Amino acid sequence: MSATLGNLTPELAALQVEIEEYARGHGLDFFPTIFELIDADELNVIASRGGFPTRYPHWRFGMEYEQLSKSYSYGLSKIYEMVINNNPCYAYLMRSNDTIDQKLVMAHVYGHCDFFKNNACFAPTDRKMMDTMANHGTRVSRYIDEVGLEPVEQFIDACLSLEELIDIHSPFIQRRERPDRYNFQDRDRDDAARTGSPRYRSKDYMDSFINPRSAVGGLNDRDVEAAEADAPQQFPERPERDVLLFLLQHAPLSAWQADVLSIIRDEAYYFAPQAQTKIMNEGWASYWHSTIMIRQGLNASEVIHYCDHHSGTLASSPTQLNPYKLGIELFRDIESRWNRGAFGREYDDCDDHQTRREWDRQAGLGRDKIFEVRKIHNDLTFIDEFLTLDFVREQRLFQFGYNTDAETYEIESREFPKVKRQLLEMLTNRGRPIIEVTDGNYKNRGELYLCHQFSGVEVKLDEAADTLENLHKLWKRPVHLQTIVDGETAVLSFDGSSHEAQRGDPIDVADDSEDHA
Repeated sequence: MSATLGNLTPELAALQVEIEEYARGHGLDFFPTIFELIDADELNVIASRGGFPTRYPHWRFGMEYEQLSKSYSYGLSKIYEMVINNNPCYAYLMRSNDTIDQKLVMAHVYGHCDFFKNNACFAPTDRKMMDTMANHGTRVSRYIDEVGLEPVEQFIDACLSLEELIDIHSPFIQRRERPDRYNFQDRDRDDAARTGSPRYRSKDYMDSFINPRSAVGGLNDRDVEAAEADAPQQFPERPERDVLLFLLQHAPLSAWQADVLSIIRDEAYYFAPQAQTKIMNEGWASYWHSTIMIRQGLNASEVIHYCDHHSGTLASSPTQLNPYKLGIELFRDIESRWNRGAFGREYDDCDDHQTRREWDRQAGLGRDKIFEVRKIHNDLTFIDEFLTLDFVREQRLFQFGYNTDAETYEIESREFPKVKRQLLEMLTNRGRPIIEVTDGNYKNRGELYLCHQFSGVEVKLDEAADTLENLHKLWKRPVHLQTIVDGETAVLSFDGSSHEAQRGDPIDVADDSEDHA
């Protein structure tokens, strides 16, 4: 398949064709990729909108643009590449980059595009998100015209503070009955027969707003009694992790509010896989730009320039984890181990360090293995499955924490179980607390009760307070969150005017770090 060319110069268009041929030659499989050549200011505008040229209007995008623009102007940062999970994929090149940088970015982008197309986490995502984002922008702009800028922006602010309260596993786990989203015939026929009024097609969670009872003939008393008899005793029947879906279905929202919340939820699910696979995605792209550039893409005059930029991308930091570095090194380690046959019971049972280092069964399975890993894993399972004691020692990874006396972060441990445990805690649910709706009619007063599924990390009380306030804006009734504070059970509440915290019994948090040994 020939390359899909954007507004590139003839020189860059020829480079795209060349790099794409190299990428396909290595077995990468990606959607058609369109590169756009833009100025630094245009790139900052697009980056501030999450990589999309058109989004719904909101002040936070302007704030992000100011931050990116000033950082670039002061020489503190520079965006080298940006690529969008779409079909076709769109990627942006900065006009001022050197030719060697453009080649590196193209090779890196093809690694990302292969990952987007083939990794299981991205399979349920909207592959026409460029169009969907533009549609979202049009809908929000229409609501601004109808009800005013301030009410819409304030509602969006509240929704954005809740956008993490989704169930990232729901695209892969059926937690509830799923009627066919596009099978409207039976429902339409039943409603038409009962009411004589037409029913308009809609998404399941938007049905009550698009087809209100008054529009489809309402329910008679017998229907209401039957519905109440069939209603579940527990509301919801089981804990609901998709808090945004629960609010869409049950919160007293107007039609435009429900639509805006559905937009925020749809976009949250689109971006969720990128957070779930940051280490793998960047590691995979870095692996392939390194492979393509070193083996085929460089000439002698470009080697020093390439090495300088590549080493800067992979540079380790004493204060934070570099996903590019960890990802590429772990992919290289997997490839090396499977090439040498350094896996399986015999290898795992070997206790001699020197024997393990020199282990080589000439298996030659490395390349096939990393393609398999790229397809089926996310960051959490990637680290859990392939981070080994030997790798941690070789890469000099350590656990760090904040010393309140010295008022600085410092190394707490180099023990493998503790290092791995901290990484896994950072990656579980993308490092966010797991919150579930357990009761939508708490104390039979229509109040909302949520539970924090505690896994060792407590919520931040100031952020929890803000979240409860924004939940109250949507639910319109008091909201409660059961969590752990200072090792004790606690219920944080907000009734619309004041916050309250009720402490309960202390809990025993066991140190299970040895489980990861």
